[in-house]
Amino acid sequence: MFAVKPLYPFKSEVSGPVFRLPPLASGDGRRSRAAVGRRSKDNRGGGRVRAVVSGGDNKTVEAEKPADGKGLSGSLPSSSSSLSSSPSSGKIDVRAVISIRKKIRQKLVDKVEDSLESFKNGIGQGIMLQLVSEEVDPATQSGKNIESSVRGWLPNPTEHSYIAEYAADFSVPQDFGCPGAVLITNLHGKDFHLLEIVIHGFGEGPIHFPANTWIHAQKNNPESRIIFRNQAYLPLQTPAGLRDLRREDLLSIRGNGKGERKAHERIYDYDLYNDLGNPDKDDDLARPVLGGEERPYPRRCRTGRPPMRTDPLCESRIEKPRPVYVPRDENFEEIKQNTFAAGRLKALLHNLVPQIAASLSSSDIPFKCFSDIDKLYNDGLLLKDEERNEATATLALANLTREVLTVGKRLLKYEIPNIISRDRFSWLRDNEFARQALAGVNPVSIQILKEFPILSQLDPAVYGPPESALTKDLIEQELHGMSFDRAIEEKRLFIIDYHDMLLPFVDKINSLPDRKTYASRTILFYNPAGSLKPIAIELSLPPTPSKPWNKRVYTQGHDATAHWIWKQAKAHVSANDGGIHQLVNHWLRTHASMEPYIIATHRQLSSMHPIYKLLHPHMRYTLEINALARQSLINGGGIIEACFSPGKYAMELSSAAYKSMWRFDMEALPADLIRRGMAVEDPSAPHGLRLVLEDYPYADDGLLIWSATKEWVESYVDHFYSDPGSVKSDVELQAWWDEIKNKGHCNKRNEPWWPKLDTKEDLCTILTIIIWTASGQHAAINFGQYPFGGYVPNRPTLMRRLIPQEDEPEYEKFLLNPQNMFLTSLPTQLQATKVMAVQDTLSTHSPDEEYLGQENQLHGRWINDRRVLELFKTFSSKLEDVEKIIEQRNKDKRLKSRTGAGVPPYELLLPSSGPGVTGRGIPNSISI
Repeated sequence: MFAVKPLYPFKSEVSGPVFRLPPLASGDGRRSRAAVGRRSKDNRGGGRVRAVVSGGDNKTVEAEKPADGKGLSGSLPSSSSSLSSSPSSGKIDVRAVISIRKKIRQKLVDKVEDSLESFKNGIGQGIMLQLVSEEVDPATQSGKNIESSVRGWLPNPTEHSYIAEYAADFSVPQDFGCPGAVLITNLHGKDFHLLEIVIHGFGEGPIHFPANTWIHAQKNNPESRIIFRNQAYLPLQTPAGLRDLRREDLLSIRGNGKGERKAHERIYDYDLYNDLGNPDKDDDLARPVLGGEERPYPRRCRTGRPPMRTDPLCESRIEKPRPVYVPRDENFEEIKQNTFAAGRLKALLHNLVPQIAASLSSSDIPFKCFSDIDKLYNDGLLLKDEERNEATATLALANLTREVLTVGKRLLKYEIPNIISRDRFSWLRDNEFARQALAGVNPVSIQILKEFPILSQLDPAVYGPPESALTKDLIEQELHGMSFDRAIEEKRLFIIDYHDMLLPFVDKINSLPDRKTYASRTILFYNPAGSLKPIAIELSLPPTPSKPWNKRVYTQGHDATAHWIWKQAKAHVSANDGGIHQLVNHWLRTHASMEPYIIATHRQLSSMHPIYKLLHPHMRYTLEINALARQSLINGGGIIEACFSPGKYAMELSSAAYKSMWRFDMEALPADLIRRGMAVEDPSAPHGLRLVLEDYPYADDGLLIWSATKEWVESYVDHFYSDPGSVKSDVELQAWWDEIKNKGHCNKRNEPWWPKLDTKEDLCTILTIIIWTASGQHAAINFGQYPFGGYVPNRPTLMRRLIPQEDEPEYEKFLLNPQNMFLTSLPTQLQATKVMAVQDTLSTHSPDEEYLGQENQLHGRWINDRRVLELFKTFSSKLEDVEKIIEQRNKDKRLKSRTGAGVPPYELLLPSSGPGVTGRGIPNSISI
């Protein structure tokens, strides 16, 4: 029952194994490897283990271990020399200790299963190990090897009760050399999570094999997993005994592009965004495929699900709570799962009350007064007993939810968002509107006004005259005595321009129920007093036969009517900003763009490659959160479509932005600032840049993080690539970069702006962009979502009315009750509470978050290189200094974007954080 499939074929006589690794073809997660050892026939029932080791003299050495597990109790072998050695036998005894992570919160069934697994491991029928030497056996031209089974039990570690340890003993020849890989075979009925393997008894001391990986059950995949030691090797430096295993391990996770992926697999492959729609459920949920020539997009991780019945180009959907496939090691760990599950439950509960309101009335309810919004934080949303019972019956909620609802009336209550916690009226002021363009959740859209007149690049035959309605004279009237030319010369005029991105979608969006939008341009002026303010807003609709010039400009004005219209114009700009932020700057430029980098890293860089080791912390959880987003957030009918302006055209808008403006080289923070005119090159300035606005917190703090990361990357790369041609000759690295361009971002593969990868400088630039995108950039535009967006009037995600004009019936209603017109233009209570719940979840740090510059205690032995560990310590120390600098900046009274009455400090790029919604902290990866 517990017999192991032979891993390597070899001759049965004492003449020794004679084998070579056959040529390998890319398969579907199955290795065509010959192997290093096998269990002899008399061990299938639990007898003796016959380990065949290739000695240096072309003779076979046999090591036998008793099947009763005796001899494993007691202390570990000394690492100063060896456990024991016998001159006559020429062998040394070594021990492998493996650490397995169990569930932290165990149910009874988990405890029973663990006991059974522990028993099987103790009697040698649960886990098989093979040590593979870095040295080559001349007879086989492959690494020397020896096999043994895990036997016996070790006491649980005292620090972490959920970590179990087991041991396997080996008797190896003294000329075996240093083990460089361990092959592990899981004979249990399900996979287990391997933290690490440590080999004791060799002269150099304990040898660490960090894993942090799931080991599949043999019944699901007969091939053993390969775990390499924590030594980094460039491809040409790979020890001869490990070369074939290195190549084979890469091939095993690439797949062949066929078949549906299974939960236990770790196959990384590419696919189109063909999984967003659900026409089988409803024709109105059909969505176009993203990733073709017409609608280009980055690639996602392939799942291989069968096609839709009604549309063979679309992949069938997975309905909750069934999990979406991601490679096994990409799944959330238990703490993260519990945190995210709690967030989803919280979102459900926060959605519950508006759903009840909708079920008990004819339609969804708008906010009628500002106190309705305040009640979300002050009083919570109250339900009467009969309403609770009727609602839960109507919605057929789970028993858990029904029980929670009976706990108390104040259960559904939101935390006060940071933006109004100090000053509840700050959102009304123009200087706060402008401050958030520099220090808010979307500080990457503002740019300097470079050219005038402002011209559209859209086809004038379709979208009308290209000239903007924002004229020189009109702007000059708002400059308080300063001339337009002087303001341009002194770089005091800025613009947030969404005109060309949105105008092609305006008619489509406005045809949706309760959606109204414009294409917007906003001009901001940095006055001599050092304050940035919006001075003019242009709102455009596509031309019609009766209105070929369908553009209006709004300014603050000097009377009550003008002030209220100005508030509505700003709200429309905020709604546009919210959609562009979520779909372009957040989802596209971080989440979607990172996914191909992660897939290519696993497919082309061995886990022993130094660049893999550098990037590994920055890939954690991203594929899982992206898969969940495609299932529930950006899918047809999902939260984003329901609650943001673009509605069902949301992802088409994202694709259009990818086509028109995404460039890998411009994702570097300095390049992006220069492109937007927010900085100029200055070799004498810190970071080689001089900011046009000194008081630009995102850029000022971001450059500290960018520079610290760049220094760390440069020192790391310089350590491993000492020879001038070593980057160009690194076959894995070149294949990695080629695949990112030609497969992961294949719609952009022919663009001339892709950086070359010929030198160390090229590599450092590429790596810094990737790490910045995953860490600092994502943190800056993600973790402020609830602090800024949790108060609906500050950042409405959609608008439901156009601004009434004097010749329209709505205008009289506006004059009679402008507050009502404003509030009924905002999202409804249902839409608002949905968005608030999601933003709260997305702004939450998990307790197991891994932050930039910090090292996870359980994954501390990631590399066996003292110099690299010293460099990392320097990087960590640098980030501690960055944190102190930012804290000092937040006390500088000259910096009005950070300080002042009721002004929250800018903390989104502070590296460290605790769990929860903190509005600070830079995780290593896009983990939420």
